[in-house]
Amino acid sequence: MAMSVRGEMEKLSVEQLKAVKEQTDLEVNLLQDSLNNIRTATTRLELASSALHDLSLRPTGKKMLVPLTASLYVPGTLQDPDQVLVDVGTGYFIEKNMPQAKDYCDRKINLLKSNFKQLVEVKVLLFVNLFQYFLRLLGLVISLPSFLLIY
Repeated sequence: MAMSVRGEMEKLSVEQLKAVKEQTDLEVNLLQDSLNNIRTATTRLELASSALHDLSLRPTGKKMLVPLTASLYVPGTLQDPDQVLVDVGTGYFIEKNMPQAKDYCDRKINLLKSNFKQLVEVKVLLFVNLFQYFLRLLGLVISLPSFLLIY
């Protein structure tokens, strides 16, 4: 594939090369944002999985602070350490037992890691395209008559 991209790059004009570079830069930035979002979501799920483990070790009737938001906690009492509410997104929660909740977190973490790996592979291909762009541009500069080059 890299050879076909290189062949295509050699046929492009400077204006077309500039458009390809701008498009590739945009795609790289979007991919980087996606990679950052996936990394953040994975970290949050790993923390949730750890919290589930910690919660499963606490006895029934244990007094604790319950988070309502990231900065607001209220006092509460642990009724059943085996039943938890799992946030499945957009304000929806599902009641699950502890093994189901841990399994949910593990499956989501594995999915996110798989998506992360796929996006990294796409990003590498985009960098190959950028490298081909710079090679083509360098070829154009080298082919200019020497009196046009500014030192």
